[in-house]
Amino acid sequence: MHPDDHIPPARVPLGVAPADDAPDAATGHPPALPAASTGRGRRLPLPRVLAACTVLLVTVVTLAVGVGSVSLSPEAVWQVVVDHLSGRPAASVADTIVWQIRLPRVLLAAVVGAALTTAGTVVQVQVRNALADPFLLGVSSGASVGATTVLLFGAFASLGAWAISFGSVLGSLAAMLAVLLLARQGRQLAPTQLILCGVVLSALFESVTSFLIFRGNPQATQSVLFWLMGSFGLATWSQLSVPTLALATAMIFLLARSRSLNALAMGAEAASSLGVDVRRLRRNLFLVTSLMAGVSVAVSGVIGFVGLVVPHIVRLLVGSDHRRSLPVGVLFGASFTVLGDLLARTVVAPQEMPIGVITAFIGAPVLIVLIRRRPYLYGADQ
Repeated sequence: MHPDDHIPPARVPLGVAPADDAPDAATGHPPALPAASTGRGRRLPLPRVLAACTVLLVTVVTLAVGVGSVSLSPEAVWQVVVDHLSGRPAASVADTIVWQIRLPRVLLAAVVGAALTTAGTVVQVQVRNALADPFLLGVSSGASVGATTVLLFGAFASLGAWAISFGSVLGSLAAMLAVLLLARQGRQLAPTQLILCGVVLSALFESVTSFLIFRGNPQATQSVLFWLMGSFGLATWSQLSVPTLALATAMIFLLARSRSLNALAMGAEAASSLGVDVRRLRRNLFLVTSLMAGVSVAVSGVIGFVGLVVPHIVRLLVGSDHRRSLPVGVLFGASFTVLGDLLARTVVAPQEMPIGVITAFIGAPVLIVLIRRRPYLYGADQ
């Protein structure tokens, strides 16, 4: 029997605590939860949510592929896809637009959105902080430093097409390790200090990136700006393999450890009492998060708010059980990013807006609403 089979689903939502497993200062017990957050009766059935999110994703993808300077009907879009899957592609303008230009971009946006959402979910569990995500913790900025080093100075050139991905993952690993080491107080992880350290180191990594641009090849500045603003404008089919493989590997691992994630959400002591090797689990989660954040930055640049906002929306729909929230988060996060990319290239058409601007415009108001409606998730008084 797998050790995770002994671990019940988490009943405690993620929140900002004074320490990793600190009880309430007044009562000595963990903070009480509103009944609505623990009752299963108000959760939507998982099959229905998965079906609805799948329909949403297919609809958004079809819309994103069809909308542009040349509009295509859904029938025309899917006809091109069917022709290529059946091995009988037609030489036409629609085929070129769909298969060579728009579909790789849309699919890459979907994969990156799913990866960022999954990474955000894992980070929030790992540090028990509802305001944590790869962007706020400096992981994305660290990945940008790695990608910028590769682009400007040819680091890891021997790896060929994998050089940018390797540099980004290496930078994200270094960034998360630095944040975790600085935020630790003894053997505990202080959530508030973690956020502060993440913000400070994120600014530091951004300064390092700016310095590298200043010292690097001026002719490569345009390429570096792509990573700093966030865009899928240079998407190709070849770029899909690495982030897709990273996302699939991470999801297999996380779903197999979903019960351990539920236990970790209740605190390190509770997880240890249920037989979870907390130190090993956190180390593995650290690697998985850095991998997903690194490969995402390598192909799209820094895109904020996806890993912060979408996990909260998913928990509102299906609860905190990671057997439910992880698969729903993949679908919803993919739809969110595809929609953001669609807006980025249509709002100011024929020009294109960085997708990070769109996700911030959407994500910031949503996060404010969530904070005001569910303040107990963020350490506010109940």
